[in-house]
Amino acid sequence: MLRSLYARLSVAMITIIAVVGGGFVVISQITTTLYYEELTQRLNAPIAMYVTGQQTLLLPDGTVDEAALKTLAQRAMIINPAVEVYLLDAGGRILAHDLPPDSVHLESVAIQPIKDLIGGDVDMPFKGDDPRNPRVKKIFSASEVRVDDDLRGYLYVVLGGQKYDELVGTLRGSYARDLGFWAIVALLALGSAVGLLAFGLLTKRLRKLTTVVQQLSDSDFEMDIRDYEAQSGADEIDQLDRSFRAMAVRISELVERLKETDRLRRELISNVSHDLRTPLASMQGYIETLLIKNGSISEQERERCLRIARKNTQRLSELVDDLFELSKLDSATVIPAFETFSLAELLQDTVQEFELDASSKGITMETATPADSATVYADIGLIQRVLENLLKNAIHFTPSGGRIRIAIEKRPETVAVSVSDTGCGIAEADLDKIFDRFYRHESGDEKQSGSTGLGLAIVKRILDLHESRITVTSDVDRGTRFEFDLQRIQKAA
Repeated sequence: MLRSLYARLSVAMITIIAVVGGGFVVISQITTTLYYEELTQRLNAPIAMYVTGQQTLLLPDGTVDEAALKTLAQRAMIINPAVEVYLLDAGGRILAHDLPPDSVHLESVAIQPIKDLIGGDVDMPFKGDDPRNPRVKKIFSASEVRVDDDLRGYLYVVLGGQKYDELVGTLRGSYARDLGFWAIVALLALGSAVGLLAFGLLTKRLRKLTTVVQQLSDSDFEMDIRDYEAQSGADEIDQLDRSFRAMAVRISELVERLKETDRLRRELISNVSHDLRTPLASMQGYIETLLIKNGSISEQERERCLRIARKNTQRLSELVDDLFELSKLDSATVIPAFETFSLAELLQDTVQEFELDASSKGITMETATPADSATVYADIGLIQRVLENLLKNAIHFTPSGGRIRIAIEKRPETVAVSVSDTGCGIAEADLDKIFDRFYRHESGDEKQSGSTGLGLAIVKRILDLHESRITVTSDVDRGTRFEFDLQRIQKAA
């Protein structure tokens, strides 16, 4: 029952209200009593002086005038029925009183409080001994008793005597007291109800957020958290709600990425296994042929087997190199070494590398570069790799008699590079896949080619490092055009 935050807050609040309410009752009773005692003592402070001035309590020989004391006690009780009158000597010993003898349990009272009260340097309520109850202190009034200006004793008047205590006891169940008590209880109950309602409203959003968190957890983070409306307030709960939703969206995206990464990993293993198995199997077959028929085959056949084995070795080497390069690019361990260089010169050097391959297939290569050097700010080695992969791809998919055009176009802040061919083209449905690892467009002599299917994936990763976007347009049986751009000047830090 107490596991929920609402229950715990409610119990804590009710406990606090009960403690505060009880403390309020106790403090109010104490302060009310002190207030009454102070008021009573201030109103009745002159009573001892008044009664002393009415009669002579001590005779010249020092004996007590019992009749006079009894008369004064009666007068004092007329003024305040709860008072008790005592005649003391100068040392505080009780000489006489008008009470039952067995009811007085002290023979003397402390004299210093009497002197302090008469001196007037006290804060009221100011208390002294109660001769009838030695364990408590009572407010009092006092006055000196003199004979011929000679101090002979004190008149000690207890203002809240035994009758007052009895009266207080009878009033504990009074209507006024009960009314005050139940009024306080009602206020505490009202405060508790208001507090419970407030906590309910405040924790409602937390309960709603908890439900969403539980649903997200139960769905293995596949639930679209964006379907739920976020709180628009600015308090801590609303901030927690928005932060959680942002985090949930991020986690869902990461989960999707992990799933996609796992799918690509399995696909990569499958493709790598296939691509490695093919040249290895071919190499193994021809080598075994040479071993088995070593003495019976002609020199021409031996040379043909060795050339095929070498070709498969080269293909295997290219595949391993491409895999290693793509792995470095994917792991973000490659940091481009930016520098300023002539893109036109780099393009000319790269085109010369592929002129022989293009000529052997009967493909014409054209270049269109600006008059100046078309200076860019990039990593020259990585950009050369991009150009090589694009040209290799274009030559591979362009049939004999086709044409490849490489152009450079200067723009206000960038230099655009385009590589277009008149090859077989790419279907529109496949355009989004061509930059995936091991994607192959099965056309022409693709199945017999040495393509690893990683060239365009490497191009995409390198251009991402340069914050450059590569675009592709293609028409089936008419050709394909790739284009990307590079910064002409160094970016401001």
